[in-house]
Amino acid sequence: MVYTLPGMRLPPPPPPSIPHSANDRRTVVSASTSSNLSLLSGKNSLTRKFLGGKLTYESEVPSFIVAATEKVLVTDSQSDGSSPTDQLEALDVDTEDFKISESEASLDEEQVDEMGEKELVTSSVLVEDIAVTEERTLADISIESEVIRQISIPPPGVGSGQRIYEIDPLLGNHRQHLEYRYSHYKKLRESIDKYEGGLEVFSRGYEKLGFTRSDTGITYREWAPGAKSASLIGDFNNWNSNADVMTRNEFGVWEIFLPNNADNSPPIPHGSRVKIRMDTPSGIKDSIPAWIKFAVQAPGEIPYNGIYYDPPEEEKYVFRHPRPKKPKSLRIYEAHVGMSSTEPMINTYANFRDDVLPRIKKLGYNAVQIMAIQEHSYYASFGYHVTNFFAPSSRCGTPDDLKSMIDKAHELGLVVLMDIVHSHSSNNTLDGLNMFDGTDSHYFHSGERGYHWMWDSRLFNYGHWEVLRYLLSNARWWLDEYKFDGFRFDGVTSMMYTHHGLQVAFTGNYNEYFGLTTDVDAVVYLMMVNDLIHELFPEAITIGEDVSGMPTFCIPVQDGGVGFDYRLHMAVADKWIELLKLRDEDWKMGDIVYTLTNRRWSEKCVTYAESHDQALVGDKTIAFWLMDKDMYEFMALDRPSTPLVDRGIALHKMIRLITMGLGGEGYLNFMGNEFGHPEWIDFPRADQRHPDGRFIPGNGNSYDKCRRRFDLADADYLRYHGLQEFDQAMQHLEEAHNFMSSAHQYISRKHEAERVIIFEREDLVFVFNFHWHNSYSDYRIGCLHPGKYKIALDSDDPLFGGFGRVDHEAEYFTFEGNHDNRPRSFMVYAPARTAVVYKLITDE
Repeated sequence: MVYTLPGMRLPPPPPPSIPHSANDRRTVVSASTSSNLSLLSGKNSLTRKFLGGKLTYESEVPSFIVAATEKVLVTDSQSDGSSPTDQLEALDVDTEDFKISESEASLDEEQVDEMGEKELVTSSVLVEDIAVTEERTLADISIESEVIRQISIPPPGVGSGQRIYEIDPLLGNHRQHLEYRYSHYKKLRESIDKYEGGLEVFSRGYEKLGFTRSDTGITYREWAPGAKSASLIGDFNNWNSNADVMTRNEFGVWEIFLPNNADNSPPIPHGSRVKIRMDTPSGIKDSIPAWIKFAVQAPGEIPYNGIYYDPPEEEKYVFRHPRPKKPKSLRIYEAHVGMSSTEPMINTYANFRDDVLPRIKKLGYNAVQIMAIQEHSYYASFGYHVTNFFAPSSRCGTPDDLKSMIDKAHELGLVVLMDIVHSHSSNNTLDGLNMFDGTDSHYFHSGERGYHWMWDSRLFNYGHWEVLRYLLSNARWWLDEYKFDGFRFDGVTSMMYTHHGLQVAFTGNYNEYFGLTTDVDAVVYLMMVNDLIHELFPEAITIGEDVSGMPTFCIPVQDGGVGFDYRLHMAVADKWIELLKLRDEDWKMGDIVYTLTNRRWSEKCVTYAESHDQALVGDKTIAFWLMDKDMYEFMALDRPSTPLVDRGIALHKMIRLITMGLGGEGYLNFMGNEFGHPEWIDFPRADQRHPDGRFIPGNGNSYDKCRRRFDLADADYLRYHGLQEFDQAMQHLEEAHNFMSSAHQYISRKHEAERVIIFEREDLVFVFNFHWHNSYSDYRIGCLHPGKYKIALDSDDPLFGGFGRVDHEAEYFTFEGNHDNRPRSFMVYAPARTAVVYKLITDE
């Protein structure tokens, strides 16, 4: 039986239009960064059209056009009645470049025709140039994998690994542990260079194991040392275990070669179900190949089936758009494709590509972090109980659908990060790696050490050669084959310690990080995977989810560190939940500032007010903590608000802005939280009765709480809309000023009685008044730079659901004199429960 794979590949749609009205404050915020403006002058010019998935060009009649992002301004018959000059001025384009001289205006018909012919020639040249550029881009993308294969990752140099002691002299007290860690890394690298031909070759395990295609047939190899016998079964041989018996080598790798059919067609048709049948110490079992590239669950069946996925060349998705450059400041939109629809359903990669990616771009994020990509048989695990590590989740479409989605993100300029799970594996023995060859020590530690009691999952043995090959190749696969731009590594704290961070309160004492409870094998694996990623993909980004605060975590491997680019600053979200359980009167400004700034010097952090963790059933989002059931009845603008809603909307904006402004070098938001999504996340669940007799009621397998209500945020008659508008303005402010990546950060005030926090970042001054009813007139703000300041962002703006208490036309001039340890200052009005950002005006 051959399955028809779900989904179909459509030509990529034109880029979405992202309009801003002339009076939209976001346009002002981002004006300094409008570098996408392209000008095509001349009597005839070109517009882009997508026909059948191919980019074509067509000549236009008007005398000239100006293309700005997705807008086209034409001199004739403007739809809104405005002149071309008016529209150019609205886009901050110098209209002098487009004025027509008197001599040009008085050309006779013959001259016009002559010029038209010249312009047509110019247009054809432009078409050729654009076609050449596009062809070159496609060629660059197509040979990327081959170029990467030529990279030789150098071994650690003599004297490397020592800079950590310069960065943090306190590490000298733990030199013995750190030297052992680094020497272990060096020895492992040397062994890989000696026996495998280098780390680059070692990380291409998928070219040796699993299914590999050649001109003459298909080879299938599987590492299963515990198996006594093995055979390949599937639709292609009618599941006959005697038809294709495999042979074993001395390393426990089973192998079989299937020659092409007589007509030279592949012996296994694309889309066929396949499994490996093994005689194991636990009995006869059928398993999905460990290196399978696609797995699906047939309708009405419980187990998954491995799918031989090798479509004809003409059906394979071809990437068209280059990877975006690594952004200076990382603004991440964390998303789950399956639950990204407004309807109660499992969404597809295609729908996410067409509907959600343009939304993320419009909001101002520059990176999208995709959860639950690796196949997981249990949907409610949120993708964290992985069963098939090399296969993208089939619930949302095919591998080619996923590639199309990533390519669209690249076209929009979005970096695509994958939430990768190498910290543990599903306990599932039918579909996953657990007991794959009939032993519990195959990919994992045996016994208690190989079991995570809280997650009910298996733990990898990072000291095993084949486990290293599997996981390193897995990271390489997603970057190379699918063009992901980096990873957020899940559960890194669990990896680095034998206690997995469970029931341990990390106090910052260095003895907690460097001792017998440290899993050196796991830390060395993290060093190696970071080294691999950054050597082969220099623009790639790695983020580690570590709650412990491990020193050296974000220091390069060659300097002696673990090698991540960012640590996920998890303590911030916990602090906000802690504060939201208290009265406003019990909030401490110093406590907020300390939590936001408590991170290791020179090690970058991605911070967030809340992620998907805070949105799961059983927990509460910040919006729900603030407004509770009032969100269901008092979010319509045509109904009176309540004190609870007013407080909630005000603090929701302030919490997010101060988290982004002060909390790290990157910012993350889980989809829907930007507008205060009113519902928690509850995956479809059936009733369950555990072996110990516990009964856990389900939700009738409902998808009602497993979706995102973007329609609420888009409705301008609901208060959710104002929260989304504020988030969008906040992202665009950061885009314009890159304050998260600025080296200048100074906290000038944290006043407990006044409930005021003031700090500088880049050339901006942030003023937060957390007081519940005290507003301050003529409030003096210390600053560094002299000159004139204006409001860049105001959380009290009516556009954002505020009360409009601050005059946006006001100008604030500095005067000399020390205030709050700043050399100069200016006076402002600071309303209660309001955050205002002031920017220095230097371009007048």
